[in-house]
Amino acid sequence: MKYQYKRVPLNLDQVQALEQACLEFEDKLLAWLLLDTGLRIGEWQSLTPQNVNWQERTLTIFGKGTGGQSKRRTVPVSNRSMALLEKHFAIRNDMDCSIRSAQRRVKIIANRAKITTPVSPHVLRHTFAILALMKGFSLPALQKILGHENLETTAIYLNMQDSHVIDEYRTKW
Repeated sequence: MKYQYKRVPLNLDQVQALEQACLEFEDKLLAWLLLDTGLRIGEWQSLTPQNVNWQERTLTIFGKGTGGQSKRRTVPVSNRSMALLEKHFAIRNDMDCSIRSAQRRVKIIANRAKITTPVSPHVLRHTFAILALMKGFSLPALQKILGHENLETTAIYLNMQDSHVIDEYRTKW
């Protein structure tokens, strides 16, 4: 049996603490966009104004594919993230941040938020998946947003902690 490292997504309190720990615009652009879209860090890093459909409030993402092929998908964007993208791309044509720098910045924000569990851009992707499910997204919709060919791949992201179950129960019951 193949062992797979399970990243632990953030719970709602940790998400709120992380969002509040984003003191600079660049922090918000990184953390909020990852939390709101579930993008891979490489997809975030390669964003340009050409990826943004301003009227539809979506991103066109060219993500991972099989056999060297790049898969194209459309990802909806929240109002707060669209506002950040609009402000950023008004003065820049790229994200102007390396993947390593973005990974370090996420850890700095998490430390500032006093989150003791490991936090990385991919943990934020997992967190997006859990939050989407808690908000009522269907698995096929989540699969499409995340850019997975197989539903089994999406299922890897469904690592709900007890705190997520409790949070969902309290908000829906």
